[in-house]
Amino acid sequence: MEVKVIEACCSPVFDSTLRAAEAEDLAAAFKVLADPVRLRLLSMIANASTGEACVCDLTEPLGRSQPTISHHLSVLVDAGLVEREKRGKWAYFRAVPERLAVLRDALRA
Repeated sequence: MEVKVIEACCSPVFDSTLRAAEAEDLAAAFKVLADPVRLRLLSMIANASTGEACVCDLTEPLGRSQPTISHHLSVLVDAGLVEREKRGKWAYFRAVPERLAVLRDALRA
């Protein structure tokens, strides 16, 4: 699944009518977050005490296999909502505040 990365160009949905491209970009990002596992992963990463989370720490709390968690994390990375950094054999993930702000601001009433 190819997900377009949203840019900080979209005006709030309630301030003006969205252009077709803006609506498509926002919808793609919201579609990524419509999955409960991905939404929980993003929440866990964003609220990690160190500002990042190792994939090794994300599988058990969600009760999913490592390949399943890796798939969902890849979707979040492709959407630009989290960044991935490989350290040795583990991958660490950080939320991308600017991307999350675009989604938050788009729904601001």
